[in-house]
Amino acid sequence: MKDLLFLAHRIPYPPNKGDKIRSFHFLKRLASAYNVHLGTFVDDTNDSQYTDKVDALCASACYQPLNPLRAKIGSARGLLAGEALSLPYYRNQAMQDWVDNVVKNHAIKKALIFSSVMGQFIKPEHDIDMVVDFVDVDSDKWRQYAEKKRGVAKWIYQREAKYLFDYEQALAVKAKVSTFVSEQEAALFKKLAPQVSDKISHINNGVNVDYFSPEQTFDSPYPNNGSEQVLVFTGAMDYWANVDAVKWFSEHVFPRVVKSHPTAKFYIVGSKPTKDVQGLANSNVIVTGAVPDVRPYIAHAWLAVAPLRIARGIQNKVLEAMSMAKYVVASSAAMEGIPCDSTLSVSVCDEAEGMIQHINTLLSSHDITTSLNNREFVKAQFSWENNLNGLVALLD
Repeated sequence: MKDLLFLAHRIPYPPNKGDKIRSFHFLKRLASAYNVHLGTFVDDTNDSQYTDKVDALCASACYQPLNPLRAKIGSARGLLAGEALSLPYYRNQAMQDWVDNVVKNHAIKKALIFSSVMGQFIKPEHDIDMVVDFVDVDSDKWRQYAEKKRGVAKWIYQREAKYLFDYEQALAVKAKVSTFVSEQEAALFKKLAPQVSDKISHINNGVNVDYFSPEQTFDSPYPNNGSEQVLVFTGAMDYWANVDAVKWFSEHVFPRVVKSHPTAKFYIVGSKPTKDVQGLANSNVIVTGAVPDVRPYIAHAWLAVAPLRIARGIQNKVLEAMSMAKYVVASSAAMEGIPCDSTLSVSVCDEAEGMIQHINTLLSSHDITTSLNNREFVKAQFSWENNLNGLVALLD
């Protein structure tokens, strides 16, 4: 098999959050077609225990520790250098040395870059055909963040949006092909950078439908199961967009739901909840922190909610709930890239009033709402096997 360089900004294991789910499935598929040489960062010390599992898929691997606090401080160099702060955040000489050596020693001519910031390790002298999976248009995410901020934070986010887009655009020019997580995300980048539109494609996320299946039996993680109507939100709870979503929902939607349905509970399920998230906890709002398996929480919930006000790309939390045949109440931002129509059990609304009405109607039914249409839709549209065949084709 031919050799392939794969650079990812975060170790692709365990596949328990959005970007790591995607990068893990990319790695697993590529390992069947190439000798993969992986360069990646470990920004959570708990993930160091999984290097053996990743090694099993790789011909060689380089794991560089990344301390988020130290990296944030170091990223300030971008202010002096006139570049996006995201670039010095990941700049690392040991990683650069490893890339230089592995490219030379294995005569590597192909590379997959997962997340644009890893493109900085590919130099002109490497003479490599580079496929860049941007995943999302990250610069536009910073623009959205800026709209929610004031003062210095607003200025920094606006600056990051501008400088990161300049970098993204330059990287796309160098790349053989640039991919995004959805057709909509690819279309946005084509609109922003029309000069590279002929080199832009997309690879949809997928779901392990056998793993996220309503046919599996789980013990309920909820006390008083059957007497409470649980709404569940899943996701990494140190991610600002998720934090913003559950705060808005807890403050503007859920209190009015409880007035109509006193047995309703809102479970926020995900690792590393911030102080803001922990502060939402009360008798009706439960913050679990990390759990060994999110599936029991989805399986025994009345419905799943995804009230994101800021989002880029495809939300795995929505697809996983749909794969488990759950009814979903979501914002339009959370449904971007997921073509929703009237055959699906999904309510899309952005205003608090509309969301309250939809949820109250669903909670007034006599049983937990399920939807096999949701599951069949995911099986048909979001298969990892089908979607990743396109990735291999782009690299060939």
